[in-house]
Amino acid sequence: MDAQTLRAETFKALHERDRAFVMPNPWDAGSAVMLASLGFEALATTSAGCAFSLARPDAEGALSLEDTLINASMIAKATALPVSADLENGFSDTPKGCAQTILRAAATGIVGGSIEDAAGIAADPIYPFDLSVERVEAAVAAARSLPFPFTLTARAENLLHGRLDLPDTIRRLQAYAEAGADVLYAPALRSAEEVLAVVKAVAPKPVNVLMSGGLNLSVAQLSAMGVRRISVGSALALAAYGEFYRAAQEVYELGTFTFTERKMPFSQANQFFKG
Repeated sequence: MDAQTLRAETFKALHERDRAFVMPNPWDAGSAVMLASLGFEALATTSAGCAFSLARPDAEGALSLEDTLINASMIAKATALPVSADLENGFSDTPKGCAQTILRAAATGIVGGSIEDAAGIAADPIYPFDLSVERVEAAVAAARSLPFPFTLTARAENLLHGRLDLPDTIRRLQAYAEAGADVLYAPALRSAEEVLAVVKAVAPKPVNVLMSGGLNLSVAQLSAMGVRRISVGSALALAAYGEFYRAAQEVYELGTFTFTERKMPFSQANQFFKG
């Protein structure tokens, strides 16, 4: 069994356990190595974290497929952990384009990826239902053509884009499950009740829950609800950027350097990247 197939089988098995696992989101190879050192079992890329590292905004088409694949490749090569990539809307409006994106992404060494139904148009942010399902079907077909079990996640983006329609979100997730998606994901769920509603609606398919917004739930609580995978999106990148910005502000505005008292020691940071 080659390394990518082993990672793919490991990743698939994580979703089949009777408890949730946390899949944090590094934004570069260095942050991936640090997360792996803590014992996490899988990693996921973040489109926002990648965009910010390139001095670009998120969710405005400023990140290309090539940018995304380079970032995913660097993260996949940094550790031995399975990596799933945020492939946004497949960087295409068409089912065929989504399928091609899955194939290109798999060639980077990742073993999973997500396709969302956000169209990237402010006035009409979500693809029509039938087209959305066709896009997932095409992505699933591409994933199944690979020589290893690529875990395909289908995302319903209503809530993240201000369409607070949980019934339509659930309808979409159920259709994506029927289309063959391995994992279902609705970012920006607002309560434990909504999480439970999604889990029950698509059971026995595993559900990913994003913990970077207003939800106040622990890993244990989410696991008890039947959630199988937890990610944090851009939250870790924003935590790092927040601390960096506050430290720079202190230097510029106050002329002091107290931030150095809470920085990671050089020797500790350097050790992460030795062999």
